[in-house]
Amino acid sequence: MREASELECRRLNETFAALCAIPSVSRREGEVAAYVRSQLEQIGLVVEEDDAAERIGGQSGNLIARTAGRSSPTVLFCSHLDTVPHEGPVTPVLRDGVWASESDTILGADNKAAVAVMLELARRAKLEGSPVDLEFCFTVAEEVGLLGASALAADRLSASVGFVFDHATPIGGIITSSPTHIRWRANLRGKAAHAGISPEDGRNAIAAAAKAIAALDDGRIDDQTTANVARISGGVAGTNVVPEFCTVDGEVRSLREGAAERLVDEIAIVFQDAANDPSSQCDLDLTVERSFTGYELDGNEPSAAAARAALLSCGIEPVTVSSGGGSDANLFRERGLDCVNLANGTTHPHETNETVSSADLESMLNVSFALLEAIGQD
Repeated sequence: MREASELECRRLNETFAALCAIPSVSRREGEVAAYVRSQLEQIGLVVEEDDAAERIGGQSGNLIARTAGRSSPTVLFCSHLDTVPHEGPVTPVLRDGVWASESDTILGADNKAAVAVMLELARRAKLEGSPVDLEFCFTVAEEVGLLGASALAADRLSASVGFVFDHATPIGGIITSSPTHIRWRANLRGKAAHAGISPEDGRNAIAAAAKAIAALDDGRIDDQTTANVARISGGVAGTNVVPEFCTVDGEVRSLREGAAERLVDEIAIVFQDAANDPSSQCDLDLTVERSFTGYELDGNEPSAAAARAALLSCGIEPVTVSSGGGSDANLFRERGLDCVNLANGTTHPHETNETVSSADLESMLNVSFALLEAIGQD
């Protein structure tokens, strides 16, 4: 495997900086999708866009491009185009070999570091050839529950093995387990009344929600399970109305089979008790949505074995990682594709001190090159 040249490394870093400067909050990826499409078409690849934009209410669908190699199988590389919300423009700066945002924003290395790597990988594969057939998928709305990948029709991809670079740990990490993720929403309805004249005629939906939240286990439940009350909203402007409505949003995650579902059942009971309390007497509507299903690898799958071989060939010691986060790999695995998520060397994702070093960008690219060799030799 020939390591990335000086030209490839320079172009990789330039592409990464250009990507980070393009705003691409979930469902508003139109501009960055256009940039990625133009880069792929300049390389000589044909780019397809699916109907995810229409299905999820976004600006762009998922992008798919392919290039033929010297043999099968077809290998998928996937990254997502969207970022979490942020205020103001992102101005990426390189200081002492580390990329960061110049202003008080995220950098967007999650997941634009992987997007930049995939573009450079596609360029070499198209210009110099690849040991295997390649499929590139750039998904949208990943940060809001893998919506883009969920909207992607299963028959749009033909790969039998896949790789996602979407875990903020040092290069070398192979994500061998990932949790089941379930979101829940509790809508409580009480009765409005004048807060000063007849509060006893009202039923306070916010107070009922507060009782439930106070009774919930939150944060780290055990070594494999987490829960989070993420948002509460309700009431009206002013303070003179007993609030009739309140909505609470939250999530649970667990690496343990069935644990997330059991925790959601417990949450439902807590909200039912709070809603039925004589001091509350609110109606409750609880909705539950599974975002993705967890997985656990034994390390012998072709994707994990190839990742291990590729890392070793790059002089990087493979490390198995049990993660509390999810990625598009979860959904692809649920559909039967042998796909593994790999570390991308970024730090502090979703935070204003998010970084990635140019050395890690280049390492990620070299690992990608090595993955093609490892799969091609199987």
